[in-house]
Amino acid sequence: MKRWQIGKVRITKIVEADGRPTSGLFLFPEADPEFVRRFAWLRPHFATDEGKLYASVHAFVIESCGRRIIVDTCIGNDKPRRVKGWDRLQTPFLQRMADAGLPAESIDTVLCTHLHVDHVGWNTKLVDGRWVPTFPQARYLFGRVEWAHWSAEPVGPDDDDIVGDSVRPIVDAGLADLVESDHRITDEVWLEPTPGHTPGHVSVRIESEGERAIITGDLMHHPIQCGAPDMCSHFDVDRDAARSTRRDFLARHAGEPVLVLGTHFATPTGGWVVRDGEAWRFAVDPPR
Repeated sequence: MKRWQIGKVRITKIVEADGRPTSGLFLFPEADPEFVRRFAWLRPHFATDEGKLYASVHAFVIESCGRRIIVDTCIGNDKPRRVKGWDRLQTPFLQRMADAGLPAESIDTVLCTHLHVDHVGWNTKLVDGRWVPTFPQARYLFGRVEWAHWSAEPVGPDDDDIVGDSVRPIVDAGLADLVESDHRITDEVWLEPTPGHTPGHVSVRIESEGERAIITGDLMHHPIQCGAPDMCSHFDVDRDAARSTRRDFLARHAGEPVLVLGTHFATPTGGWVVRDGEAWRFAVDPPR
């Protein structure tokens, strides 16, 4: 568990899976060990000396204006998934939330930055053979554009039924609100459109008492994309839009006192964007 304080807002990271270094080729077609080793600043937090990458699957819980908002609900337990390491997981994610003083029943808002497999999983849990809402006291916020796109996608015989087991049960239970990509949740927390990775992808802005932070979602999967902003992941739907969004994000935040919280960034997870020649780097120490 890791926490940050942004003015009056508290943000807590709840980990589902974090730790072992993996080949960068899982995420990026260019990220072989030689390529990764070019970015010395990634070590030791985000890459190994051998050129593998550290990543993480985690959620953030934002406490703002009396609200408890969980952002992106990871992979989830019991879900049949094609990725071997994600198939029918059994993790103590909900217990970790409770241990952090944030039990599931205390969450009043669930926000998915987009509707990919590793951002919606704990929306539901398996009870007596049925997928039921994990956070029964919460309203679930799905982007209107995002829902329109993924709910219309056919599910093939070899596809994970992500909408079917992790999104549609929420809609059917009457707990979903379809929101615009600039929706404001509280006076301190609102959405910012960052399309490209998916059509309706959003990031999450936090501002309180003059302090600022942003949760990236998947506009970047790994800090290496600060140094290689044109490098897209295998999972970006619109690569040109993803590159444009990422470059705009990095240019706007470089040198600014905005804490960037990467949705898949390994510990320490939070940091700042710094100019580095023609590109940028991710600094874990606060700017002076």
